[in-house]
Amino acid sequence: MTALTLSDSGRSLRQLVPGLTCSAVITGVALYAGALPAFSRAGLSALTLAILSGMIIGNTLWPRLSPRCEPGVLFAKQHLLRLGIILYGFRLTFGQIAGVGASGLLIDILTLSTTFMLACWLGQKIFRLDRQTSWLIGAGSSICGAAAILATEPVVKAEASKVTVAIATVVIFGTLSMVIYPLLWPWLAAWFSPQTYGVFIGSTVHEVAQVVAAGEAVSPDAGNAAVIAKMLRVMMLAPFLLLIAARVKQLAPAGEAAGGTITVPWFALLFVLVAIINSFHLLPAVAVDALVTLDTVLLTMAMAALGLTTHISALKQAGIRPLLLALVLLVWLIIGGGAINLAVTYLLA
Repeated sequence: MTALTLSDSGRSLRQLVPGLTCSAVITGVALYAGALPAFSRAGLSALTLAILSGMIIGNTLWPRLSPRCEPGVLFAKQHLLRLGIILYGFRLTFGQIAGVGASGLLIDILTLSTTFMLACWLGQKIFRLDRQTSWLIGAGSSICGAAAILATEPVVKAEASKVTVAIATVVIFGTLSMVIYPLLWPWLAAWFSPQTYGVFIGSTVHEVAQVVAAGEAVSPDAGNAAVIAKMLRVMMLAPFLLLIAARVKQLAPAGEAAGGTITVPWFALLFVLVAIINSFHLLPAVAVDALVTLDTVLLTMAMAALGLTTHISALKQAGIRPLLLALVLLVWLIIGGGAINLAVTYLLA
């Protein structure tokens, strides 16, 4: 039995190697190119270059690569990203998290609640989508992208096809927002500081990976604030799911079973713990520098994997009405989310 288990584990690990190697090669090229003056002056960091390179390969060579590379690429996209976010805490101190603190938390609460309620109303009343699809797209847009959709799925008992559609909208418009926010920065710099713009990014961009890339493309300060705001937002997933579960139970016919399990985003809590550890300087500076370097590699690999799995074909898969809902939510996140950020920042200043 033990030998069989070890054999299965070895086979599983071997299945990850091609995809991890593909992500690592893109990472190496992106890190090298990102350090060149021509790219750095254009605002193209290694993270952005990794995503762009991955998208080019993902929409051209991926059909030939996917049979062997898909397991490793998905592992990088999910697990290496979460490990990278946890280690990102070594770039921050608890003082910086507290600096985002009350205002960032209030911004996240207001942005999350208004975006989700807007998704519910627009989805069902305007675009004539079913409740599950509207809720899934709303969860993905308002909290943390595909992770929120997958966490919401068992609670609302959604069909697999609806989950796929919702994830496709997050991939499309989250990737678009990752490009839009750095382009908007020069136009909005008069109203935002790099830190408050980072909070704006963290409170409104869909996926964690997209937040990291968009924030770092603006500046290191914006990147740090964006990740902190995003982690506060991710930690709202558990209470959000509790509220959704209560609503599902309220709407369910008498005698029907309630929704599934509630997901706790442990990686967000570990991120805060690592930042606290870093604040007390419990590790030697050499060790922290090594961990930050490792973190850069892990995050860049995750970005490469994100690019490899971002396919234009998702547009056809989603359908027009879910896409229109997600597009309106993106516009709201930029305009309405920006207004919420400015209002809270100036009121609490």
